[in-house]
Amino acid sequence: MIIFASCIILFLIGLYAIVTKRNLIKIAIGFAFIEYAVNLLFALIGFKHGALAPIITQVNTPHNFVDPIPQALVLTAIVIALGTTALMLTVILRIYNRYKTFDIAEIKKLKG
Repeated sequence: MIIFASCIILFLIGLYAIVTKRNLIKIAIGFAFIEYAVNLLFALIGFKHGALAPIITQVNTPHNFVDPIPQALVLTAIVIALGTTALMLTVILRIYNRYKTFDIAEIKKLKG
């Protein structure tokens, strides 16, 4: 249960960074925290204590297997998160090259 609470805390830290921070890099880090929290939650949902990997070795013996679908979703989400983070950081660097600041308030003042 503590692990699920840590997912919620990690998500709330990311949400706090997105809502309250004015630095674009800190906002990008907040998005990354939210992505990590969701990936951890998916991995925890698919976990069963004492279960085996879903590879059938003998047909006649029943086993308790781990659900592989959340693991596949997490692997896919990691790849998508990598792409979105790279795109977000690229846009942030382009904004920095144009305005010479990471501060959102300064960028709104310039309007150029």
